[in-house]
Amino acid sequence: MLNNQPIKILLTGAAGFIGMHVTEKLLSRDFEVIGVDNLNDYYDVSLKEARLKRIIDHQNFTFHKLDINNKDALFEIFNNEKPSHVLHLAAQAGVRYSLENPHAYIDSNIQGFLNILEGCRSIEVKHLVYASSSSVYGGNTNYPFHEAQNIDHPISLYAATKKANELMAHTYSHLFNIPTTGLRFFTVYGPWGRPDMALFLFADAIKRKAAIDVYNFGKMVRDFTYVDDIVESVSRVLLKPATPNKDFNSELPDPSSSAAPYLVFNIGNGQPTPLMEYIEALENAFDVKVEKNFLPIQPGDVPMTSSDCSRLYDWIGFKPNTSVQTGVLNFANWYKDYYKV
Repeated sequence: MLNNQPIKILLTGAAGFIGMHVTEKLLSRDFEVIGVDNLNDYYDVSLKEARLKRIIDHQNFTFHKLDINNKDALFEIFNNEKPSHVLHLAAQAGVRYSLENPHAYIDSNIQGFLNILEGCRSIEVKHLVYASSSSVYGGNTNYPFHEAQNIDHPISLYAATKKANELMAHTYSHLFNIPTTGLRFFTVYGPWGRPDMALFLFADAIKRKAAIDVYNFGKMVRDFTYVDDIVESVSRVLLKPATPNKDFNSELPDPSSSAAPYLVFNIGNGQPTPLMEYIEALENAFDVKVEKNFLPIQPGDVPMTSSDCSRLYDWIGFKPNTSVQTGVLNFANWYKDYYKV
């Protein structure tokens, strides 16, 4: 309950890395969660099934195996369940994969997101929160990244679809007065993480006693953000709907707010860390030294990300603060237990 009103949350991507963690948090607060996930094979389905197993039997959780691109089935859930809030985390993720299979990004991130927006419109939800990405900053090198900066130069199709989501959300906020909030996640990591991301790939190599691939010859910097900090931020944002910016200046428009009920926030740790320090933290957690293959930067990657999360803190009174050393150790302990290393 919130202000004596029942909270029923439609959460897409429920078997995903962030989705499972957020679902656990919301269920612990006695909210009702309707989970949606298509359990696709972009990465190991058994990991998604193991995440789902952690939440599937909760009395306040209902699960639908469904692709958000299936408009009719999705609308049926909206109409039958009538959620008060929607947390949209489902997407085709990954910068590099967008070079190999671009159509998957249009299907999920554009068509799928349109279906979510139309579902929200059909029942007048109180708040739509959706995952954007730090990738939208693209070729920008004005650090730290701030929500008011221009994001007109994406360097991957994945980033372009996430920028498109923000533009689509604004349109629906303006036309139909739907409060929408986009969250630009910065390199999320932690237990139950995605196998296609660097930390997981490095751990897999350690398990196999193999060398790790280190791109841009190790000269990468990332604003690594621990999953528990993401969960706390998301759960707070979800229950504080976007409102119009009373001081919005249409002659000098701020792209992260509007005269409509629309907001965009960075969610990052605010402590950019060199990739080699990140690798060192993992080596320490496993008590090993790994061989490294130093390679050129890959297409679509950026050499550095850095977040300014002052607006997030002003809005919800919280911003991520977990150190890389603590977060990587927690991930390593989970990995050792899950894979019996």
